[in-house]
Amino acid sequence: MATITVKKGEIIQRSGALNSKVYFVNSGLLRGYTIDEKGKEHIFIFAPENWTIADAQAPEFPCDLFIDALEDSTITVFQKDITQEGKNVEALIKRMSVLQKRIIMLMSYSAMERFEHFIETYPNILKRVPQKMIASYLGITPEALSTIKKRKGKK
Repeated sequence: MATITVKKGEIIQRSGALNSKVYFVNSGLLRGYTIDEKGKEHIFIFAPENWTIADAQAPEFPCDLFIDALEDSTITVFQKDITQEGKNVEALIKRMSVLQKRIIMLMSYSAMERFEHFIETYPNILKRVPQKMIASYLGITPEALSTIKKRKGKK
């Protein structure tokens, strides 16, 4: 376990890397994402203060996610070890809950409902990340997100 400081834009994990780590965000903001064969980014998860972020692959398998800093951040880095993660059950359950809800949401919620859930899940990062990243997370275009925000503002 080590606490490190990373600069905005710094990639701390690359897709395909082995022995990926678990990152606890003390301050700042991280994101986990993939890049498809066309070069388009797909944001999987945001990790603001007091969140944990990690790739789900076992340490001996290549990870799927890139993880980078969206802001200058201070993070605590742990070796990926299920017994270690199990000690912080609260953070593990929170991460699993958010990801499960996200999958269900992508399968069955409208874009407006996904946006409302995003605001509930990440109330403090709406103004901290570009609209195109929020749209990527929601699985919609930035233009569709603008329309949703306008409709929500009229309610």
